Amino acid sequence: MNTVKTVRELRAAIAGARSKGKRIALVPTMGNLHSGHVALVEKAKQRADFVVTSIFVNPLQFGPSEDLSKYPRSLAADQEKLIEVDCDLLFAPELEEIYPDGMQGQTTVHVPVASEGLCGASRPGHFDGVATVVSKLFNMVQPDLAIFGEKDFQQLAVIRKLVRDLNMSIQIMGEPTVRAEDGLALSSRNQHLTPAQRGQAVCLRQALDEAERRFAAGERDPQALKDAMRARIAREPDARIDYVEIADDDTLTPLDGPITRPALAALAVRIGQPRLIDNTVLRP
Repeated sequence: MNTVKTVRELRAAIAGARSKGKRIALVPTMGNLHSGHVALVEKAKQRADFVVTSIFVNPLQFGPSEDLSKYPRSLAADQEKLIEVDCDLLFAPELEEIYPDGMQGQTTVHVPVASEGLCGASRPGHFDGVATVVSKLFNMVQPDLAIFGEKDFQQLAVIRKLVRDLNMSIQIMGEPTVRAEDGLALSSRNQHLTPAQRGQAVCLRQALDEAERRFAAGERDPQALKDAMRARIAREPDARIDYVEIADDDTLTPLDGPITRPALAALAVRIGQPRLIDNTVLRP
């Protein structure tokens, strides 16, 4: 696996692959890779001939009170994981390579509707940062396909709308959430949980399980499902709910009437300090 840090090197490597007729896949990440990221790269290897993984902790998607400085960086370990799954190219740029003129005057990309509820309401500007850096990566790599995890379902929806609205010829694929044995969705933020908090964190998956059980039994009232999820989470002493929502799985608009088509059950919960997210799709 080759590691490059500049856009010039990146484009040269991709041009070489394209000259051989190879299909290019991109897996954008912020590093500190875990099994969920590895699964994305493995899927990309199945669907393309040349896989590019990017590692860039993007300041533009962090709010002023968020954990940018504490976000774990583990490039050497990440490289080892990518070599093990036969990734072809790692793009690991410095901040100045992505934002050469700084971020203050950076052109930004806003994706309306899909970016405005759920995490978008709790983290103003977050998805503008995501859409901007992903647009830049798409322009740098010009991949045939890009793969994202479904744990960040809203991010996936934002990127799909971005590609559709701007007529980008990139196939966007979502991969199912990778979970620990007890059901907790894998996340870089899990390592900040204390042992006691780690035990409590399974309440996110269990709350979604409760919604799925009630939905399978015939419950179609979004408020009743949200109340059931909140009740499960409230049993944990360190849990503080950011949001619990039932939304249209395409537009992400919150539902207030009977569920008649696929709906997203999504939640964000702080377990102590770490903020964790999870979701499931309820299908009639």
